[in-house]
Amino acid sequence: MPDKNTLQNQHLMWRAGFGPAVEQLGDLSRYTPQQIFKALVKASSKKPDYIDVADDYLKGLLMGIEEAGRQQKKELDPDERKKVQQKNREGVRNLNRYWMFEMVNSAAQLREKMAFFWHGHFACRNLNVFYQQGLLDILRRNALGSFRTMLKEVSRSAAMLNFLNNQQNRKDHPNENFAREVMELFTLGRGHYTETDIKEAARAFTGWGANLKGEFQFRRFQHDYGNKTVLGRSGNFDGEEVLDILLEEKQTARFITEKIWRFFVSEKPDQEKISWLASRFYTNDYDIGKLMEDIFTGDWFYQDKIIGSLIKSPVELLVGVQRMLPMKLENEEALTLLQRALGQILFYPPNVAGWPGGKNWIDSSSLMLRMRLPRLINDTDEMNIRAKDDDDTMMGMKPADKKAMEAGMKRQQINAQVDWSLYLKHFESIPREELLITISGHLLQVKSRVPAELITRFSDQTGRENFIKTASIQVMSTPEYQLC
Repeated sequence: MPDKNTLQNQHLMWRAGFGPAVEQLGDLSRYTPQQIFKALVKASSKKPDYIDVADDYLKGLLMGIEEAGRQQKKELDPDERKKVQQKNREGVRNLNRYWMFEMVNSAAQLREKMAFFWHGHFACRNLNVFYQQGLLDILRRNALGSFRTMLKEVSRSAAMLNFLNNQQNRKDHPNENFAREVMELFTLGRGHYTETDIKEAARAFTGWGANLKGEFQFRRFQHDYGNKTVLGRSGNFDGEEVLDILLEEKQTARFITEKIWRFFVSEKPDQEKISWLASRFYTNDYDIGKLMEDIFTGDWFYQDKIIGSLIKSPVELLVGVQRMLPMKLENEEALTLLQRALGQILFYPPNVAGWPGGKNWIDSSSLMLRMRLPRLINDTDEMNIRAKDDDDTMMGMKPADKKAMEAGMKRQQINAQVDWSLYLKHFESIPREELLITISGHLLQVKSRVPAELITRFSDQTGRENFIKTASIQVMSTPEYQLC
């Protein structure tokens, strides 16, 4: 295993990012975790650029005022409507690939990792690429900022308002779906509100909607201006005032903190530490950056029982491999197919609660594919895999189309051109007899149970470079590489 400082820095970079990049390997023993964290914060301080992958055809439909756009949409014939749906699906897939590219290559690792967490917290399925772009921008801009600001912006986003049916929330005919999920999943957590609180809060959100461009619209004639009582407070509340009431509850700070703990620290909650963190989070008016600083600079965060205790999500696994082994993909679509086969497609959460995570990532089929993944990337083998069936993640395809896609998956190759130069250079001064233990130390957060002799036996020993490459692939194919 590597020295303690290197191991702690690798731990930090896996939790506060998507693992160390190959060009950072030399820094792991040179700097302290505190210095690495400061660098991560600085690199993530700049406002991210808006990701725009929408097709010009779709943009053309949205030109002019909203009413004109609505009339134009009504006049589309079936073939044109089908084309719009297909363009939106293509747009969401492109958004998926673009964001994953940012996760792999951006220096703002802390921001992208936090945005990835919020992507699961504010889980949203929507086959409108403009809506998804807008929601992603909210999550990336506010990832390390104010949870208060982010909650309000997400609640006013076209993606979430449509996904949770608030477009149908009108005076005298309230729709409770949005209000329920805001309380249960976004703020308080289940059991900390009543059905009456939901009904009253839903009235406050009446009239909240969005236009075709994804811009928030308050439809005042559909809003209920009557008196409401939410969590014991009464008044003529609107939606934003209800969100403030939820944020005044210390339970909201605790719920968010415990969820962050399970994602970034451990599946096993330490209630004493969570209480301390939640109290500071609440006192700091929901400053996410300060909460993460409290976590990543705490001595307890680097305890042996914390290091290597989490299972990498499919996205973390795919991104982490690409950061360590820089590659050019001839077939980028293969990454989307791998996400689906492994059970996590960006922008397609299983439901509004997001991905359950933890041991749910691992079953007999997904574990075998996970361990085969490094060889799939390095070799030219075709993927012969059956993805987990989920109609929504099939993007509305008909049964015949699904079968065609499954058949296509079996013929897919990743076709990755790996650039080994920096990786090989890092090990050039390591004695031959110490190569495997050094490689394992950089790739694994826990000691491998696979005997070194077995890895050596299945590695190419015809030359030093060949051994480094093949031994690295073998190490990345072990169960221990699934942990971070």
